[in-house]
Amino acid sequence: MLQIVSIRPGCTEYDRQKRIQGNLSIPLTEEGRAYALQLADQLRGVPVEVIYCPEGEPAEETGRLIADKLGVKLRVLDNLENINLGLWQGMLINDVRHKQPKVYRQWQEQPESVCPPQGEMLSEAEDRLRTALVKLLKRHKEGVIAIVLPEPLLTLLRRFLVHAELGDLWQPSQGKPCWEVFDVDPEALLAASV
Repeated sequence: MLQIVSIRPGCTEYDRQKRIQGNLSIPLTEEGRAYALQLADQLRGVPVEVIYCPEGEPAEETGRLIADKLGVKLRVLDNLENINLGLWQGMLINDVRHKQPKVYRQWQEQPESVCPPQGEMLSEAEDRLRTALVKLLKRHKEGVIAIVLPEPLLTLLRRFLVHAELGDLWQPSQGKPCWEVFDVDPEALLAASV
């Protein structure tokens, strides 16, 4: 059995301002760095062997802080890049809601059917994530690995591992834990992803 620890990155200035980050590389705030170090303390009893994250901040910085404190390796993977939300990136969530109310509602209710202007479909990010996860599942059949992912990629990971609902992607962190442990059967997941 393999355990996958999913970790939410620390906050950035965009998070504080309720801006859409997408795949922009924004550094952690002091609060975000403190959060990462606090997570490392919480994970101290979990026998994590390696931490994976996408290139770019805040996930890479969060992963590095945790890995350094736990004394484990950090591996940066290209295909874990967050969804490109195009022209929405940098905008306040409220601006999208007021300027594009139909698209905002559609992203809430049926995010799979929306392509942000000059961005990518959720399915494209999901395909990248699935490709990366298949490689990890082939490499790790047992033990404990951790993956640091920003939203909405973290929600897509949860959906892949336990078939969870997407929920409201405009409010991704509300009511969700900072980190979760999933017990997975790599062979079953690999067979299902074919």
